[in-house]
Amino acid sequence: MAGRDLTRASTDATTDPIATFVEEMELYGRSETTVNDYETTLRQFDDHLGQETLDSADRLDCLRWIQGLRDDGYAPGSIRTKAVHLNRFYGYMAQVGTFDANPMVVVMEEMSEKGDSSPTRRHVTVQQMGEFVDDIEHPLRRALVTLLVKTGMRAGEACNLDLRDVHLDHAAVRDHRSKPVRAAIRDHPDTLFVSSTIGVGNVVNDEKRVDGNKRHRDTRIPIDEELRDALVRWLAVRPDPISDADPLFVSLSRDYGERLTSDAVRSHVRSVAEEWGWYAEGAGPEENVTPHYFRHFFTTEMRNRLGDAYVVKYVRGDVGDVMDRYTHNWEELVEAPYRNNIFRLHE
Repeated sequence: MAGRDLTRASTDATTDPIATFVEEMELYGRSETTVNDYETTLRQFDDHLGQETLDSADRLDCLRWIQGLRDDGYAPGSIRTKAVHLNRFYGYMAQVGTFDANPMVVVMEEMSEKGDSSPTRRHVTVQQMGEFVDDIEHPLRRALVTLLVKTGMRAGEACNLDLRDVHLDHAAVRDHRSKPVRAAIRDHPDTLFVSSTIGVGNVVNDEKRVDGNKRHRDTRIPIDEELRDALVRWLAVRPDPISDADPLFVSLSRDYGERLTSDAVRSHVRSVAEEWGWYAEGAGPEENVTPHYFRHFFTTEMRNRLGDAYVVKYVRGDVGDVMDRYTHNWEELVEAPYRNNIFRLHE
């Protein structure tokens, strides 16, 4: 790999476990920048240990190194990133049996306890989010990101959608169906349905699910024009699903035609976020754009526009003392406010 100093690399994990770890990260497909960042951190920690070997380092060695970073003027975010790198290195090497234990476990727990439980997240404007989405040419990724941004739903909930859960008022989609639209949205064109009853391992629509929905109520969510266009574009190229459940999102890679998983969604989002510099290996939720970030983005933007927290709670699937009222008066209390206030990504 170009640009990386391999002067200390060796062919033996015992003499240079860092070189082995870095090589394996390359084989897993990590980006050059990510691999370089890992090696920089690990070499820095190795230098801190002096004559002590990496496999003999303990919790105090790690704590003293972190304190040294503070003394050297590193920003808190940079220190946390380096701590994450070291933790992942030791965790991986312990998992594969090269090291006996991970001395960073307790250190990371303590850092998390002392950290801000509600960190200030990266600020992205609607215009910037629109430019980000507009730059995604991959139809699956564009449909996924648009769905998450426009609804605030969780990655696992998106994966559990079947085509029967999506009522798109579009001729190409109507011709594409193998099963009728779910009864709950049959009379509501351009609407999707998210079930509250799907758990991990449940058999739903004759398919065992690997992701669960964390909703407190079944939810009907309006589909605006931008989301509809992204979904229609995806369905035009979607391969025939392997499952008879007819999942909305299926894999285009190794598991071709199988229902997408939440891990795959996170991978897709990470790929496009990395290209924009919105994701860095080891950075926390205050910096990285992930599927959960889109949930935060949706919540913030819609609360500012609606002035009604309960509409946002309903769409997100959160518990609320008036959820039944919003369910029974959906057209008036949810659909109309949503359609009148949903932010547009492209003007």
